[in-house]
Amino acid sequence: MVIMRKGSLEYWPHRRAKKQMPRMRTWPSMAEQGFAGFVAYKVGMTHITMIDDSESPSKGSEISRAVTILEIPKVYIYGIRFYKKDYLYNEPFGEVYDATLAKKVGIAKIKENDIAKMKQDLSQYEDVRALAFLDAAPLGFGNKRVMRFELHLGGKSNEEKLEFAEKWLGKEARISDVVNTGDYIDVNGISKGKGWAGVIKRFHVARQYRKATGKVRHLGVLGPWHPAKVMFTVPHSGHMGYNYRTEMNKRILKMGTASDAGAVNVQGGFVNFGSVRNDYLMVDGSVPGPSKRLLRVRRSLRMITQKPKQPQITYISLASKQGA
Repeated sequence: MVIMRKGSLEYWPHRRAKKQMPRMRTWPSMAEQGFAGFVAYKVGMTHITMIDDSESPSKGSEISRAVTILEIPKVYIYGIRFYKKDYLYNEPFGEVYDATLAKKVGIAKIKENDIAKMKQDLSQYEDVRALAFLDAAPLGFGNKRVMRFELHLGGKSNEEKLEFAEKWLGKEARISDVVNTGDYIDVNGISKGKGWAGVIKRFHVARQYRKATGKVRHLGVLGPWHPAKVMFTVPHSGHMGYNYRTEMNKRILKMGTASDAGAVNVQGGFVNFGSVRNDYLMVDGSVPGPSKRLLRVRRSLRMITQKPKQPQITYISLASKQGA
């Protein structure tokens, strides 16, 4: 008898995310100066109709698409970080801060750090990145404290990256400085937490027959006689969800500011979120996590050569989602 494999091993081990700020391990290499990513909060979903501009059989026809709304918090650049090569990995070597914004993130004592000193031997550094923090207070929810994170920079050399970082040091960065309508992005977030789950829900194993063991929702066998141990591949009950997940190649169908947020706000507000009050993105498809989940957004890794097309949206559903 052939025993079919149950449960995907694509993501292993199944464990909870450690931080609310999603990790972003890989960044696109950009020749032009600019920020390689941003942060956002998930608002909710609705649907639109648009003119299909792909190469599918429905090209030129009006199609319906499910879309997700992301709200962009206020992001400020408070520092610049320099990296050096240490054996295998790049390690932080030094930072330069903006004195005013550094106090907001809890850096009380600022050592003497001059950009001019870093520029003297910039070739010794492997990378230059921007230090940023988001302020979720205007959103009306989220952490009361600011959340710090790193932003990778684009540029052909460290000189160009440092030049760009200096220009934005101490200023507010906006999503319009990172991406445009029609661009493709990757969204990294934390999936919904499902709590403790058994093997039926967690790995979709087959239920036992009624006369087999007297039990139904459990695993039939833990493995062969040899090797005489329970392998790690055997499905077990445990915590399900709240894992890091990345959605690739999400197309930006619409961008807007706080002044025109009414174009995407549904009647009665989005479920478990409310109304959009700041800059926003409308992306094609779904993204990980529930409403109010913090997301990391980066420029697409795989769609670098794809030329952006301006979407032709003909209708945006603003019907109430309260009864959905």
